Amino acid sequence: MIVVGVDGSMVARAAVEWAVNDALRMGESLRIVHAVDRSPYQIGRFPNAAVPDALLREGQRILREALALAHERQPEVEVTTWDIEGAPAEVLREQAKGAAEIVLGSRGLGGFAGALLSSVSTHVAGHVGCPVVVVRGDHRPVRGEVVVGVDDSPGCEPALAYAFGQAGLRGAVLRVVHAWQLPVHAYAPGVPYEMDEVRGAQQQIVRDRVGMFTGGYPQVTVVEDVRPALPVEALTDASAGADLLVVGSHGHGTVSAMLLGSVSRGVLHHTRCPVAVVRA
Repeated sequence: MIVVGVDGSMVARAAVEWAVNDALRMGESLRIVHAVDRSPYQIGRFPNAAVPDALLREGQRILREALALAHERQPEVEVTTWDIEGAPAEVLREQAKGAAEIVLGSRGLGGFAGALLSSVSTHVAGHVGCPVVVVRGDHRPVRGEVVVGVDDSPGCEPALAYAFGQAGLRGAVLRVVHAWQLPVHAYAPGVPYEMDEVRGAQQQIVRDRVGMFTGGYPQVTVVEDVRPALPVEALTDASAGADLLVVGSHGHGTVSAMLLGSVSRGVLHHTRCPVAVVRA
């Protein structure tokens, strides 16, 4: 099951389109969820009964429109709608149990598609076990490439596995990006570094990681992209021609990081393609 959060915004519509297309590729059902959040009205001056009917009616309208869109795009996908009371982040955390992935818009009117880099990201991508896909509102042509960031830690392996699966389902090329930098002490006088050896070692990191998955995905063409660069710059640059960018949410190297760390935060701010955050 794939879960997508909606709030009536344009980016939420884009998230529904992405989610239903992915549900078709993965052979999954789709659950469209809207959170009825009464918390802004539950203060002393506003009785609880002042707005619930309007909130419920609006939620049902949003769900009807999202359901119609999903059926229009992929009529063969099984789709259900859920209107649930609670804070959006808490609702999504609960819905993530047993889900193949969670899909969200990156901007919106509030609720799920609202400020992703604030409370929703903290409570969803940082705490759920399934991949969280962040979708922008702009439509992009199909590029035929999936990009994934890897480092030298086992924490990047779930992201790499997810990326291989997505590339295989899409018939896309998989670009494996590894960004590296010399340590600060490398620039100290008298510290010798053989750059060919350094580059070779970094290339071997990618080969070792990729080799764990190529046997299961013989149809996927892999491009090993190893470059001396800052991770955010490398991933953002590579994602310009991608349909999806995949990053890990944990790791000890330069590419994978927690969602609220500098790499994932930078990627979510600067890339225009959908981003999948996969926890280790």
